[in-house]
Amino acid sequence: MNESDWKIFKQIKDLAIEKYCSLTLDEANDIISGERESSHETYLYLYKTLQNRDKHLAVMFEGHSRSKAWLQLIAMRKEGLAEQSLLDKLSDEFRIKTDPTKLW
Repeated sequence: MNESDWKIFKQIKDLAIEKYCSLTLDEANDIISGERESSHETYLYLYKTLQNRDKHLAVMFEGHSRSKAWLQLIAMRKEGLAEQSLLDKLSDEFRIKTDPTKLW
């Protein structure tokens, strides 16, 4: 990965984690304000949801190395978390290599 792609990737990652966390908190608010039979049921559902979201967060954002960047960016793009304006600044090679629609 060239230096300019690395700098842009860091920006993409910073914005994507904020977006992911914001979406997670919105989901948590929906769960809390939703109608369930009991507070315990709400708690258990919220707990499981946050556990799953945390595992997903780890895959996309844990660690910060050039060797993981392409996998992380594929995951961020698949989830719609990467800002298109920043993706457009990446080299064609890195952008194509991390396009989740082109992997299969």
